[in-house]
Amino acid sequence: MKLLLPSLVALLMLAGCERTMRDMYDQPRYKPMHASPLFRDGTSARSPVPGTVAASSGVLAGTSSGRAGGRREEFLSRLEKAQEMPLPVTLELLRRGQDRFNIFCAPCHSPVGDGDGMVARRGFPPPPSYHIDRLRSAPDRHFFDVITRGYGVMFPYANRIEPDDRWAIVAYIRALQLSQYASAKDE
Repeated sequence: MKLLLPSLVALLMLAGCERTMRDMYDQPRYKPMHASPLFRDGTSARSPVPGTVAASSGVLAGTSSGRAGGRREEFLSRLEKAQEMPLPVTLELLRRGQDRFNIFCAPCHSPVGDGDGMVARRGFPPPPSYHIDRLRSAPDRHFFDVITRGYGVMFPYANRIEPDDRWAIVAYIRALQLSQYASAKDE
């Protein structure tokens, strides 16, 4: 009995702590756009103070001043408008393109770009091979636009892949095409 009573008291205390802890996580709060008698207009949503600038998204997200974010946005805008490869094709760019290609493109297009990826092998309509004449002679902008807007059953990747990464993928696709049609005398 002497052992049972302290154990029971400790168990009840622990149960009380859990309830107190739950109250801390489940505090009463207003949900956006619900009624509230607290404010004169009867809604719980409050408008931002005039002159408020959102600094956690868009151009201003990079720094407190927004300068670095603005330069990045300007750079990405230039890349979006480019008609030809706007970046110097370096080994670093090709490696980045290969990395992004393997993540986003290879499941359907396959690692060598022949349209025989794992998704196509499992019944999804296969994409065209990058090695056909039509795509080998297509301008770089065509690949950029297809990645951006999608084509056929391919959905757009504009909100998943930044413009500089899209151009890196285009450079890697060109390297894949060259790898399939390079002759022994090409260096």
